[in-house]
Amino acid sequence: MIGNSSTRPHRLVVLLLAGLGWLSSQSASWGLDATQPIPVERRETVSLADAAVRALQHNLDISISRHNKESRLADIIVEQSKFDPNLSINGQYNRTVNPLNRPVFGGTGVNLNQIRIFDQRNHSVTVDASTNLITGGNFDVNYSPARNSVNQDVATGFLFNPSWTGGLAFTFTQPLLRNAGIAINKTFIKVAQNNAEVEQHVFRDRVMTVVSTVEQTYWELVFANENLKVAQAALKAAEELLATNRAKAKAGIMSIVDVLQAEAAMASRVEQVLVAEKAIHDQEDQLRRLLNPGEEELRQDVRLTPADAPVTVLEPLSLQEAIDIAIEQRPEITQAKKQIESGELNKQFARNQLLPTLSFQGTLGLAGLGGDYSEAFTRNFSGDFYNYGAGLVLSYPLGNRAAVSTYSKRQLEAKNAEVALANVRQQIIVGIREAVRRVQTDFKRIETTRSARIMAEKQLQAEQERLKVGLSTTRFVLDFQRDLATAQGNELRAVVDYNKSLSNLARHKATTLDRYHLELS
Repeated sequence: MIGNSSTRPHRLVVLLLAGLGWLSSQSASWGLDATQPIPVERRETVSLADAAVRALQHNLDISISRHNKESRLADIIVEQSKFDPNLSINGQYNRTVNPLNRPVFGGTGVNLNQIRIFDQRNHSVTVDASTNLITGGNFDVNYSPARNSVNQDVATGFLFNPSWTGGLAFTFTQPLLRNAGIAINKTFIKVAQNNAEVEQHVFRDRVMTVVSTVEQTYWELVFANENLKVAQAALKAAEELLATNRAKAKAGIMSIVDVLQAEAAMASRVEQVLVAEKAIHDQEDQLRRLLNPGEEELRQDVRLTPADAPVTVLEPLSLQEAIDIAIEQRPEITQAKKQIESGELNKQFARNQLLPTLSFQGTLGLAGLGGDYSEAFTRNFSGDFYNYGAGLVLSYPLGNRAAVSTYSKRQLEAKNAEVALANVRQQIIVGIREAVRRVQTDFKRIETTRSARIMAEKQLQAEQERLKVGLSTTRFVLDFQRDLATAQGNELRAVVDYNKSLSNLARHKATTLDRYHLELS
């Protein structure tokens, strides 16, 4: 029984070693079937600046925002087009055959006891040009030459047969109260311009968001790559300790328990390497998604290698300066200011609609008559035949409740816009303060985690020396190895978080694009 029980630990060691060998082989490959062909991977080194530019070139959200910006620019033209002149041309031919009950205009008939006919033909052309004026008025010019002819048996009653007439009419209408004035009639043009400028800043905000997201993902990929190195170093240390323990156990100066502890630690380190490798692939896919390749490209196995190293130097910080920069450059501030301006414009327009409608109308016409077109045209512009008139039109809806309610609504909207600006300013100030504290804290974390890592290295080295002379155990050495790996990971996390904090601060200050010397056209 004693002999059989003594062989069980050795069999367990053999099985565990075989399992570790299998895990080690799998740590270098993602396939579970060794007979399957390993997919060909393409490696690509990418810098942070290059990643930012590529993301901006193909990002779908930016494309949508760009289209929205162009749509707002089109709205300006739509509002301006309301003052474009309008030209219309109308040509007609009419023939009328009526029975006559009596002679017409001095015409005589031989048989007055028979129904005579009056056959009239009319050819006319009407040219009309009109435009809305920026003052709120309307100006219209109408020119309508016409040719008229009648049947010959009644033609003696007409001076000309055929006859040509020409009419030229000018009509001017101008509001004097409601809808009067350049400022009122340009209200919606200015509102459209403000909306276009707001959309421009929305577009800029979207661009900065994309770049900031790329930065955050890029530094996470850097962390994943460096964290794999930490896991691999921990695995190597565990392998070396296992080899040493095996040699000592074989020499009879170390128990099998120490070997088993080292083997268990090594298995744990292999698992950490596998998890670290998966994290790299995950972050690579996240970054590739932000770069927006085509779907076919996204299906391919492309490994991204970061070219930029994180900074570990404290950048000069001034809280008040950062707040001032953010207040000056943040797109939300400009958007809120434009909303206030548009709200004030809409309020002024609504106030104008409270007034009654009082319009001036004036007309001037010239007429001409002749046996041919040239004669009629000459007389048309001779000034001998004319008409003119002028008048005022007043109207006012009793109660005018629609205008009163609209004005009250616009007043509330204008007040809300002012409150929104104050709210945005407060949010920016609080956000900047938090971002600055985050940068300062993460930099201090670099210093403290570096010190912790150095102490962990010294402790591990001392414990390894104690193990060599038999004053320590494998368990203590493994614990210090784990502590060192944890300290290295904490230092790496602090460095990456510091760089992410710098990116976050730049985003809060709206200086993200300045770091890459990018300008939006």
